[in-house]
Amino acid sequence: MAAASPATPSSSDGPPPGDGLTPALRACLATLRLRLRPRHARGRDGLGQHASRNRGAGLEFAQYRAYEPGDEPRQIDWRLYARSDRFFVREAERESPVRAWVLLDTTASMAQADEAAPQRTRLDVARLLATCVAEIAQRQGDACGLATCGGAGVALVAPGTGPRQRDRLRHALAQATPADGWPEAATLAPVWGRIARGDLVVAIGDWFDAGAVDALLQLAQAGRDVVALQVLTADERDFPFRDGRRFVDPETGEALLGDGPALRADYLARFGAAQRALAARLGAAGIAFATHVADAPAQDVLRALFGDRAR
Repeated sequence: MAAASPATPSSSDGPPPGDGLTPALRACLATLRLRLRPRHARGRDGLGQHASRNRGAGLEFAQYRAYEPGDEPRQIDWRLYARSDRFFVREAERESPVRAWVLLDTTASMAQADEAAPQRTRLDVARLLATCVAEIAQRQGDACGLATCGGAGVALVAPGTGPRQRDRLRHALAQATPADGWPEAATLAPVWGRIARGDLVVAIGDWFDAGAVDALLQLAQAGRDVVALQVLTADERDFPFRDGRRFVDPETGEALLGDGPALRADYLARFGAAQRALAARLGAAGIAFATHVADAPAQDVLRALFGDRAR
């Protein structure tokens, strides 16, 4: 939806957001037992799927981390507990059986925010979800990379595992800035070449741009396993405006003056139809699709896509 503002708008930029992954949310990710499960996943070197960060012979030690709810007791290093009287989980690495990418939309529309929460942009919410996906991959030992796509160009972080990769991803997410429209196909071609057949792509954006949707379809048709996570504002869902508004497309600058109450019923009908058409188009291509509204808990959509009953 175009950005909505009063006829005489005023706005100010807020402080840079943090990653938002609070201890409570981190613990929730563990207790929900979320998994990245590509439908066409292939084990690498015969190691099977997903159990790639475990204790055992022949595995290279990676790190200790504090025990969190949801960790299995057998993962606790009891010798370290005897010395420190604290629970720590010993993590080790082996070659990841699944390679995941977070594809993040950084077009201008990702700067959209709800009128009731102007400090929380769509991109802030998308960053949080991207961080959660990377954390899920980290927990199961799968390599995870990042591709940001917007008017500022395309930026890549190659897939990897371990604490340093976590830091690389978070730094790149913090640097992502919304600008302009979706990149041209020629700009995206080198990116698509880096995403291998069979890789899992978790695409996070608003998916209002036809070119962006076409890009997801192209990835799916080329044998990539695509999950599309759409981020909406609460204003787009509810259209709560009760006065005259100037609606502006943040990517084209086109504007429309209108009365909120008079437009609401038609807007909701058209928006609902567009959402159903998008879901049908993605579903026909085998793309898993879910919508997350900015005022909802992040774990809800993560559970729908990556929980035990997902897909």
